[in-house]
Amino acid sequence: MPPKPPPHLAVFPGSFDPISFGHLDVIRRGRRLFDELVVGVGHHPGKDQLFTTEERVEMAERLVEGLVAKEASAAPVRVLAFSGLTMEFARSLGAATLLRGVRNLSDLQYEVQTAVTNREVAGMETVFIVAGQSFAYTSSSLIKQIAAMGSDLSLLGTMIPPLVIERLEQKKAERHPALERLKADQG
Repeated sequence: MPPKPPPHLAVFPGSFDPISFGHLDVIRRGRRLFDELVVGVGHHPGKDQLFTTEERVEMAERLVEGLVAKEASAAPVRVLAFSGLTMEFARSLGAATLLRGVRNLSDLQYEVQTAVTNREVAGMETVFIVAGQSFAYTSSSLIKQIAAMGSDLSLLGTMIPPLVIERLEQKKAERHPALERLKADQG
């Protein structure tokens, strides 16, 4: 009998600042493709972070628990924080693949360039999941802009779960510097 192949582990990396229904859709669909999925919550030095790493991990864990409970037969999911290069994080876990969501043509152009580099430099393959139509224009940046400028954050209910709306309302009430900068830039 041939030896059992190692489990096919994929990493879905991102800043998830904040996590959206689009991210959760990629996680839900990715669970059907791999033996295990790790949601890698990273720090992007070029982005103005609204939520701390700990807050982003905690929100992702709570929301992923709901996905896992609804579809227990799909692959398990872990949520882990990381810093540094995505490739080094993925390798440290023994991942075979990176999972990426693609919303539109400009995403695809950037993601293909990154995927080719990751394959050439690190031998890591990338699998793309095309966003569902209702998520094609949702981005964490857009969500933060609406949170900074809008007065009724419940309007974001088609883009983000109630937990995230609640946390955004807290950040807005605290006059978080990232939201204040966005507001000043727009006004």
